[in-house]
Amino acid sequence: MKILVTGGTGVVGAGVIPELLARGHEVRVLSRNADEDARRWQNVEPVAGDVSDAMSLRSAVATCEAVVHIAGIVAEQPPEVTFDKVNVQGTRNVVDEAVRSGMTRFIFMSSLGADRGSTDYHRSKREAEEIVRAANLQWTILRPGNVYGPGDEVISTILKMIRALPVIPVLAADEHRFQPIWFSDLGKATAAVIEQNDLAGQTLELAGPDVTTVNDILARLGVITGRTPVKVPVPMPVATFAAKVAGYAADIPFDDTKLTMLRENNVLAEDSDNVLERLGVAGTPLDEGLRKLADLLPENLPENGVGSMQHKRFWADIAGSPHSPAALMTIFKERVTDLMPIEFASEPGVPTTIQRGVTMTGALPLRGHFQVRVEVSEPTRVVFATLEGHPLAGIVEFTTSATQTGVRFAIDTWTRASNIVDYLAMKTVGEPSQSANWRTVVENVVEASGGTSDGVETQSQKLDEEEAELAAERIRSMIQSRQRTESASDERAAKR
Repeated sequence: MKILVTGGTGVVGAGVIPELLARGHEVRVLSRNADEDARRWQNVEPVAGDVSDAMSLRSAVATCEAVVHIAGIVAEQPPEVTFDKVNVQGTRNVVDEAVRSGMTRFIFMSSLGADRGSTDYHRSKREAEEIVRAANLQWTILRPGNVYGPGDEVISTILKMIRALPVIPVLAADEHRFQPIWFSDLGKATAAVIEQNDLAGQTLELAGPDVTTVNDILARLGVITGRTPVKVPVPMPVATFAAKVAGYAADIPFDDTKLTMLRENNVLAEDSDNVLERLGVAGTPLDEGLRKLADLLPENLPENGVGSMQHKRFWADIAGSPHSPAALMTIFKERVTDLMPIEFASEPGVPTTIQRGVTMTGALPLRGHFQVRVEVSEPTRVVFATLEGHPLAGIVEFTTSATQTGVRFAIDTWTRASNIVDYLAMKTVGEPSQSANWRTVVENVVEASGGTSDGVETQSQKLDEEEAELAAERIRSMIQSRQRTESASDERAAKR
């Protein structure tokens, strides 16, 4: 079946699209930056468009047999991005185009609590549901609980707070219950629904197996990360201000809508049927999902940072080492936690050797835990990309190469500060500390090589706008290459 997925670039789409591909469906993705967004998967057709622009939908819907309509927002940026324009009118546009094209199968991704929630977000979902129900389509409405996975806006946010902040505001809403669902489980359920015609005309509620609270999530993630920030009670009237302060410190987006949604006890009703079980999907236990999430935060791309991008280089030419460039890089991969001057295995059970795709976790004094992902692991080259919550946005590249007198070990960084607080920190103590760290790494590798050097050499360059964009594109392509490789591997495994 050829399926159009609208807005498939968020956490919901990250669960739905791989599952559709694994089941052999053709997938077309509609988003504003579709060409860029679709590169993370193999064999996904991109179509640039915007659900709030009806004319941009014509080519997207053409030749498709079904739509999974995910596109929507949970926070407004008026006047251009509002609940009415995106969630309501955007749904109307997609429905109208599906009807006009003669398509029949239509899956609408709503939200658990849409029928009773008091937020403007929930009201917009209610209106959108009515638009879908009134259409001449074989529609199915899905109401998932809070969807958590890489980059979600609630549980991933809490995870980043625990890792980055010494103090966490505890709100009155933090004891209210909600029932999160792991993003891959929602993907499996959505794919099953679209393949079952007997579910047309139904509104289905689905959630994970565990009911939780924010305080419970804080406790569970504290065990997983090994961090226990101080909790400070904050009255609801100042909760938004506290959330904004946290946002400036650690790129943590929180607003009144999310705070209100936490107060609404977003759980399945006691007499409600959890569709996950009916669809044969074994819901992922919360502890298991949280442990997976701990290593799945998205990369912190340079375009998300602030200030100028800088390229820094630290290297040493080593003489008298018995090791070839490849052998020296193997030493670095296997002993990286010893060669780093900072703690580089700071959470329970994290990887301690370098392999492509693994997430490594370190700790910085006064800044908390940070993570990097191994995007490249070649015989003489390793690349780390920083993840969300890291004080820098960009990559660190380690290389070994032959010289006339021996072997060179080099470290290149292409980074900018993640946020305004980190920008100010880098301008004071951050940059000297960072440079001292990489110098020490080079010195430690020289010692581990069994050779000698005349010292560490350095270069630093502030990139102009064109150079920064070229570097950012190179970083995006590198990350997408790893994602495509992993996606293809997952698809092959699913088909076995």
